[in-house]
Amino acid sequence: MPILSEITDLTGKLLIAMPDMGDPRFEKSVILVCSHSSEGSMGLIVNKCADEVKFPELLEQLKVTTTGQVKDTPVHFGGPVETGRGFVLHSDDFDEDEASMEIPGGYRVTATVGILEALAQGDGPSQSLMALGYAGWGPGQLEGELQNNGWLASEADSELVFSTDNDGKWSGALKNMGISAMHLSGSGGRA
Repeated sequence: MPILSEITDLTGKLLIAMPDMGDPRFEKSVILVCSHSSEGSMGLIVNKCADEVKFPELLEQLKVTTTGQVKDTPVHFGGPVETGRGFVLHSDDFDEDEASMEIPGGYRVTATVGILEALAQGDGPSQSLMALGYAGWGPGQLEGELQNNGWLASEADSELVFSTDNDGKWSGALKNMGISAMHLSGSGGRA
């Protein structure tokens, strides 16, 4: 597993919130970074459901035609920025040409009604996660939070990202790094 100083591009990586995360919106969050550059970063929280929103109701609101029984896909709180905007994080076996953003590691993110229609018809990607809102950082902000021990960065695991066990994703992401949550300290030092 590469150490932080070896990681220059966090696109396609997971951010795992440290135990003393000061912002309750990000407490025990696991975020898939969708884009990371000198201009800023954007990611989706993959382990917090937006319990007040149900997928079939969302489709109905957007006037998306469904065929038969629609699977009650969990709708996630993707982050505190633009919470009325929807994103579908999905496997790379579905592509809407110019509308899908490719993410290293076999992911894509699409923010169109077309992917919702495909999901409603049963023709969408094999794995998907619906999110409202996103997490965003300005230039250098994420790097500062990493240096201040706010996050751990790790390789993304699609089995964990698309798992329906949202409560187990934080500890599962740590376990994938060989870290026990019980032994994780919220404060870090500098050598």
